[in-house]
Amino acid sequence: MPPSGTGCVECEQTGSWWLHLRRCAACGHVGCCDDSLGKHATAHWRNTGHRIMQSFEPGEDWFWDYESETMASGPELAPAHSHPVSQPAPGPADRVPADWQSLLRD
Repeated sequence: MPPSGTGCVECEQTGSWWLHLRRCAACGHVGCCDDSLGKHATAHWRNTGHRIMQSFEPGEDWFWDYESETMASGPELAPAHSHPVSQPAPGPADRVPADWQSLLRD
């Protein structure tokens, strides 16, 4: 399945922002990583049982298994394999607050 979009589905719906993105190997859902405020990739796993996610960051191709908490191998996924290179991390640029680093430390 292709990715659900170029950003975290739930953050896009709420107007929030993310640090890094993960893509579900089973259904293509794009969610934000556990260092992001929403932790939506982990929430997707808990809600669906889809345990294998791939990084959705440019230049990264690793997979993570949420159930075993280990690096994993996964299938070749349909394009796109990352968010656009022009999209910064954290992103999207117009929604990231100036004090974003302090917000993630909490």
